[in-house]
Amino acid sequence: MALYAIGDLHLSLGTNKPMDIFGPKWENHTERLRAAFSRLEPEDITVLCGDLSWGMDLEEAKEDFRFIGGLPGKKIILKGNHDYWWSTVTKTMAFFAKNGITDINILNNNCYFYGGDAAVCGTRGWFYEEETGSDHDRRILDRELLRLESSLKAAGDKAKYVFLHYPPKYGAYVCAEILDLFLKYGVRMCCAGHIHGKSLQNVFEGLFRGVEYRMVSADHIDFTPLKILA
Repeated sequence: MALYAIGDLHLSLGTNKPMDIFGPKWENHTERLRAAFSRLEPEDITVLCGDLSWGMDLEEAKEDFRFIGGLPGKKIILKGNHDYWWSTVTKTMAFFAKNGITDINILNNNCYFYGGDAAVCGTRGWFYEEETGSDHDRRILDRELLRLESSLKAAGDKAKYVFLHYPPKYGAYVCAEILDLFLKYGVRMCCAGHIHGKSLQNVFEGLFRGVEYRMVSADHIDFTPLKILA
C-alpha cells in the first residue's frame, strides 16, 4: 500500500474545455493520467488536490468522475477554485452511488487514516494578503482555517500530512495563519496544487519551519501521482 498525491486534473470529458490550449505540455493529458495511474495497486490511495473537473455541476462532471473512479486504487478528493460542480458531501456521495462511481471519498472537515500511524488532513485553503485582500477574502480564509483545524483535530496523535489546493507558501508570500496551524498540530508535510505554467518558477519546495512542502499540480509532476508514503 502507498499514499500518492496529484492535483489539477482539469478533466473535461463531459464539457468542451480542451487543456491543450494552454500549451503542448497538456496534450493528451487524460491518456497520460490513465497511463501513470495504471502503475498503482488496488490498495493504494491517491489524494486529488482540487480542480478535478470543468463541469459546472455534478451531472456535467459525471464522466470525469467515472474516469477518476475507474483509475486504480482509492481516491480522496478536495475542492479547488475551479470545481464549480462542488456540492455538499451528502449530495455528492449520493450522486456517486447513483451513478456507480466508486472508490472516491471527500476530504472536508474530516481526516482519513493511513496505515496505523498517519492521517490525511486538508481543505482548499486560500490566498490572502492583508494589505491587498478584501473583506470577502478574509471571510473565506477564516472558513478555510476552521475546516483545516477541524481536520487536524480529527487526526488526534497521528502523523499529519496536509493536502491543500492553494499553497500556503508561494514565492515571498506565506499564509501565516495556516503555517501557525501546521506548527500547532505538528504537521509533517504539505502538498498543494493550483500553480501552473510559468508561475511554477516561484513555487517553493523543501523544508520550511519544520514542514516539508511539495507542489503536485499535474503539469508540474508530469501527470504522474507523487508518492508520499510507502
